[in-house]
Amino acid sequence: MKTPRTEASRFGIRARLLTLLLPAVLALLALDSWNDHRALRTLVQDAYDQSMLESVTALQGSVSVAPDGSLRLDAPQVVQTMFDATHPRHKHVHVGLTPRPAAQGPATAPSRELTLMGETDLPAPPASAASASPVWYDSAWRGEPVRLVALRSEIADGRGQRFELLVQAAEGTGPRDQAQAGATRQALLRDARMVLVVVLLVWLGVTWSLRPLEALRRSVLASKGHALEPLDTRGVPHEVAPLVDAVNAHVASYRDLLDQQSQFLADASHQLRTPLAIMLTQAGVALREKDPEQLHQTLRAIVAQISRSRRLCEQLLSLAHASDTAPPADAPAVVDLNAVARDVVLQYLALAHEKDQDLGWTDAGPHGVPVLANGPELHEALANLVHNAIVYTPPGGRITVAASRRDGVGQAEVRDDGPGIAEARRAEVFERFRQGSTHSEKGPHGAGLGLAIARAYARRNGGDIVLANADADDADASGLRAILRLPRGAADPR
Repeated sequence: MKTPRTEASRFGIRARLLTLLLPAVLALLALDSWNDHRALRTLVQDAYDQSMLESVTALQGSVSVAPDGSLRLDAPQVVQTMFDATHPRHKHVHVGLTPRPAAQGPATAPSRELTLMGETDLPAPPASAASASPVWYDSAWRGEPVRLVALRSEIADGRGQRFELLVQAAEGTGPRDQAQAGATRQALLRDARMVLVVVLLVWLGVTWSLRPLEALRRSVLASKGHALEPLDTRGVPHEVAPLVDAVNAHVASYRDLLDQQSQFLADASHQLRTPLAIMLTQAGVALREKDPEQLHQTLRAIVAQISRSRRLCEQLLSLAHASDTAPPADAPAVVDLNAVARDVVLQYLALAHEKDQDLGWTDAGPHGVPVLANGPELHEALANLVHNAIVYTPPGGRITVAASRRDGVGQAEVRDDGPGIAEARRAEVFERFRQGSTHSEKGPHGAGLGLAIARAYARRNGGDIVLANADADDADASGLRAILRLPRGAADPR
């Protein structure tokens, strides 16, 4: 069965990289293309303008005084041929002379221009243009856009008559526009190739980088979940290695959890099989028994065995709940550890009296001992400690429960004068189905789950349980102290 992909999963690494890279690349290419376009436009304009300027300068230098004193244009065909070397249909010239009026005398009408060469109707240069420098301007001539240059100067003929010499060159803008358009097309094709190369490199780079992850995916699918082995991180990109390590850590914790569950089921089955076998044997004896008194004794033994089995089942359920790593449904709150200790003592007074034990509680004072914990779980943890003390303390013994505040934490202490536990064995008695007493049979002393349940609940609420000698000053004295420590609450719960 395939897991449906969400919309977010379709937006993969390739799409993310291209979404980030393409807009930036396109923006940079657009900016570069615009700068190149402007630079190319200036370059083309200067190249064509320089060719026109050389033509008008040559024409201006070709005007000379004839032997009869008039002005003439020498070698105009050579200059025209040079000017029309390329695109002759788009290039035009004009050379004209305009007589200057005398400096003194009455005002006369403007003189007509005498055309020495070329077209007579080219657009005139701006009137405000300086006469000594070339004048560049754009205009339209005979319905087509043209680029013009005009060069004005003053010249005199052989008789002293002064004239204004105007040399113009006009060129259609078509050839330069075509040259610029061709260069622009080449630049756009170059940019398009660059974008395609970027997309291809991103696609191939991501594919190459994800190839080890694809190999991991195939290995995980091939295992079909039967073997919870760590994923092989060889060849995985170092950016992805922390994710693979986290998956391996999760797999390891899950494998440990499965091992604990398997061990728990095996231990629970073993613990339940023995009392069931005993009850089956006792039931068979009861069926064959003729004496009513012996029958009653057998039935009472069966009832006692059922009671112990019921206690074992309740402890197994408590241990399963306490070992659950999921957060509790009820959020931790401020609980008075002193009040919980008092309630637990009241709950087990009857059981302690049956064994002729002195079970007592020491009040912590009017302010109590506020701790941050789940109330029912805290009660269960302390109840297991008290029950454990009652089971292992001999008749006539003394058990004291007290809550206090110490070193920034709240703690509840269960002190008894029983046989105690050797310091070398205090770590292992918190394991499941391990008993603190050296008694060889578990029947009278339970299944060895009390301390394991108590510690599991304590750690679930951010605390812990430690074991110590009943008398801190005398290591050889009998007795045991089970100390439940929890984080302090911020306020008095009452």
